[in-house]
Amino acid sequence: MQTLSEAGGTAVEEIEATGAKIAAAREAISEVIYGQEQVIDQTLVTVLAGGHALLVGVPGLAKTLLVHTMGQVLGLDDKRVQFTPDLMPADILGSEVLEESGQGHRSFRFIKGPVFCQLLMADEINRASPRTQSALLQAMQEKHVTVAGVRHELPAPFHVLATQNPLEQEGTYPLPEAQLDRFLMQVDVDYPNLEAERRMLLATTGEKVVTARAAMSVEDLMAAQRLVRRVPVGEKVVNAILELVRSARPEEGASSEVERHVAWGPGPRASQALMLAVRARALIDGRFSPSIEDVTALAAPVLRHRMALNFSARAEGVTVSGVIDRLCRNFG
Repeated sequence: MQTLSEAGGTAVEEIEATGAKIAAAREAISEVIYGQEQVIDQTLVTVLAGGHALLVGVPGLAKTLLVHTMGQVLGLDDKRVQFTPDLMPADILGSEVLEESGQGHRSFRFIKGPVFCQLLMADEINRASPRTQSALLQAMQEKHVTVAGVRHELPAPFHVLATQNPLEQEGTYPLPEAQLDRFLMQVDVDYPNLEAERRMLLATTGEKVVTARAAMSVEDLMAAQRLVRRVPVGEKVVNAILELVRSARPEEGASSEVERHVAWGPGPRASQALMLAVRARALIDGRFSPSIEDVTALAAPVLRHRMALNFSARAEGVTVSGVIDRLCRNFG
């Protein structure tokens, strides 16, 4: 495959043109979602990298609106599923129904579920049973579903933005570590600052309601996703990714803090996710290759759901984000 460095001037023009389209998309999303610039950027990075994101935040922080807005801005067919304890896999994937023709012939017809879209919001995914969670996560990984022995391909592109409420854990089924690893990023959604909340208050309670405008097409997005994989990565950045991920594993002879506080660390999929994410972040900014700063900026959303602390660390008030921040200081 030809890299950007081999393509020369054409590649520079391609990056500049794609960067301009992504910048327009980011601006269009910001016209509807106020005070969540970091969340918007991390979600865009996830989609450009071809992955799925887990949005963690309390209710009322525009997570649902973000997904719908992204669908409109990026030209994607978006759907939403509210996960509940009684939700069944067929409610997501679809099912076969028996039909009878006028001549008395009976046959099964597959009715597609909401997973057959390009951008799916799985709202409060941890409220569904493990069986239903697994059905969705398998579709996320394999990009197809199998019903009654028949394989059905999902649309391309296909992205899942799942949400979790960090406060209400009673009556929920937390995602196992192996399933959390399917998400390219965990995006923490915090409260907006004062000025952003003031702007939101005035804009959303007036006579006119701001609606999203299209800034990219599906073809533009898929071209950008292909371009992300062609963005060259310098040897220093590759080494930084490997060193950071491996230093978060207590088995790798890491720092004394990691050995003392980390129960298990990120696997190789974390390195792959971070490599794609830093490429996407560089493309969003219109740069021709990622930097060490991209690695440290995206370390937390890529790693925090792929590692866990032991009991003594939790008793001492140590957090996963704090451990990652201290590891990143080695690359500052």
